[in-house]
Amino acid sequence: MPRLHVRFAILGLAVAVMLLGVTWPGARAQVFQPDSFTLDNGLRVVVVSDHRIPVVTHMVWYGVGAAHEPPGFSGIAHFLEHMMFKGTETVEPGVFSRQVARVGGRENAFTSYDFTGYFQTIAREHLEMVMELEADRMTNLTITLEQVEVERQVILEERRQRVDNNPSAILAELADAALFLNAPYRRPVIGWEHEIEAIGLDDLLAFYRQWYTPANAVLVVVGDITAEELGPMAERHYGAIPAADTPTWQIQKEPPQAGPRHAKLFDARVQEPAWSRTYLAPGYLSGVSAGEKPDPERFAYPLQVAARILGTGPTSRLYQRLVVTEGLAVSAGASYSPSVLGPARFVVFARPRPGVSLEDLDAAVDAILAETVDGGFSEEEVDRAKRRMLADAVYARDSVGTAAQVLGQALVIGLTAEDVEAWPERIDRVTAEQARIALESVIDRNRSVTTWLRPDPEPAPAL
Repeated sequence: MPRLHVRFAILGLAVAVMLLGVTWPGARAQVFQPDSFTLDNGLRVVVVSDHRIPVVTHMVWYGVGAAHEPPGFSGIAHFLEHMMFKGTETVEPGVFSRQVARVGGRENAFTSYDFTGYFQTIAREHLEMVMELEADRMTNLTITLEQVEVERQVILEERRQRVDNNPSAILAELADAALFLNAPYRRPVIGWEHEIEAIGLDDLLAFYRQWYTPANAVLVVVGDITAEELGPMAERHYGAIPAADTPTWQIQKEPPQAGPRHAKLFDARVQEPAWSRTYLAPGYLSGVSAGEKPDPERFAYPLQVAARILGTGPTSRLYQRLVVTEGLAVSAGASYSPSVLGPARFVVFARPRPGVSLEDLDAAVDAILAETVDGGFSEEEVDRAKRRMLADAVYARDSVGTAAQVLGQALVIGLTAEDVEAWPERIDRVTAEQARIALESVIDRNRSVTTWLRPDPEPAPAL
């Protein structure tokens, strides 16, 4: 079955919740109104009732991802995600997926830096079936050496297709290695080829037993169900799993960074040149370097507003200046996702028009950023951005999967349901000056990497 390889945090709270606030400015925040409880073995359970259709999304999130991998084992979290579909002591390989498909459901899984998740969307009447199957593989996974070797080749082929044959993905790996000097985000989620080849059966089982425990997991169920109905089902299937300790772990901090970095890739396979710059930025839970404490009200929330004004959509500053007014680019934008354990990324990007050099595009973006920091944002821009961020929510509530994604990611990294529910109020409090100051603090070339991607004018001869 296909699996989602998530390079960045899946629907980072900065992006996903942006689409989910359902109150207007000045009103009390109410996003999902979840119910929650914790089983005796430590499993946290979150329920969001939505009775419009008899469907539920069932998600289990584990607080382990590529960032938790020991040195020399890059890709083991993603490797284990693949192996979780290989069966248990009582369920033959492939039975889980066939059972879900047989009743018209869909399922998938994903690995990111900070977490791994598994989900099914299914008719309400079949919820207990997937709960039983998912709880079973939380504790009873069985894999063989032959299965490991077969799946290793699948993963290596996945890497070849998604990374090695994709110049943009190759450049992204180079940029991450340059941007993060110490934090584990410098390694790819899918892993380095030589380390994927070295991961063994015992390594996978040890990683599974260490991290796949009830206390290190969050169960989120959204749809045609109530907490009162779900509670006995969760106790029956997940509550029977013995409690186990979760390892003490802390993300490696970044040292002070003393200069800008560049990652350039010239490759004959490139169809269109591209430019980007990624700045290290504070997130919800951390500053940038060791000793910097998180301060979301000062950084995370204002930066979301700044990113919206600067680079979201055709009315954004970057698009209007680079594409519409100056005609230097065919596209331009900015993004920021603060829902990570370690330092976050604030990214600006653009693709030049034919005949425009990457050097000229680089200078033009720098000028726009400098003007924005010097002149700030207008109150009208900020109010319009906040209204759009909140209004977009109405449409996102039609998906039972979105609430499960947002709440699961928030809780598994250490945020709370209250943080999610309070998002509209906190965004509504952001002022134009706060957004300007937050942007100014992030636009530091010494904590950035600039990437250039363009066709190789003289491709190397084939060996």
